[in-house]
Amino acid sequence: MDLVGKAAIVTGASRGLGKALAEQLAQAGARVVLVARSAPELERIVEEIRGHGGEGHALAYDVGRKQDIHPLAGAAAALVGPIDLLIHNASSLGPTPLRLLLDTECEDLSQVLETNLIGPFRLSKAIAGSMALRKTGTIVHVSSDAALNAYPHWGAYAASKAGLDQLSRIWAAELAERGVRVLSVDPGEMDTVMHRQALPEADPATLARPEQVAARIVALLRDATVPSGSRIEAQGWRAA
Repeated sequence: MDLVGKAAIVTGASRGLGKALAEQLAQAGARVVLVARSAPELERIVEEIRGHGGEGHALAYDVGRKQDIHPLAGAAAALVGPIDLLIHNASSLGPTPLRLLLDTECEDLSQVLETNLIGPFRLSKAIAGSMALRKTGTIVHVSSDAALNAYPHWGAYAASKAGLDQLSRIWAAELAERGVRVLSVDPGEMDTVMHRQALPEADPATLARPEQVAARIVALLRDATVPSGSRIEAQGWRAA
């Protein structure tokens, strides 16, 4: 995928991996719409992107809110045109410290699913139709090893990511003949605010930097040989 001039949306773009992805996509020549709940943080990052000669736009929406999805999709298209690349990075752990399932409130599970699973479904539904009509586009779901492994206390988050992986595979199967590539990427453990909230005792020196992982994901996007429906571990991928 040639990223020059491509219209991209990155959710959860105010920090961590989302921020790094937005910055590196802009550096590669993409026209990037950054989405998160915090407008001031987004505006600061957009200023930095523009200061380095890139194109960035800030949209303060919550992907976990149904009523935000169509305004988000419409505003993004108005800013950069039909979307070529959609990266579902926004994510929620739920309450921390993380809890056993027996101690998880139904409302907390629902909130995690709304942000991590249902929100990406809704946003893809709002955007993938245009991709299918144009027979071009890429959708990326940011997953986790918790989608595959049963870690105590990670039930709500893990269930949402397992569902996201399957959602990604089904989108890939349904859009296979429409020229739309759909990928699921496990970024591995990174030195981020979310990781510190989940595992405050972890040594940051043992964790990958979001910028390193973002570079590997950008390399994946450029590699047309990676088939739609793939689930990739980004930390095992070496950026060119």
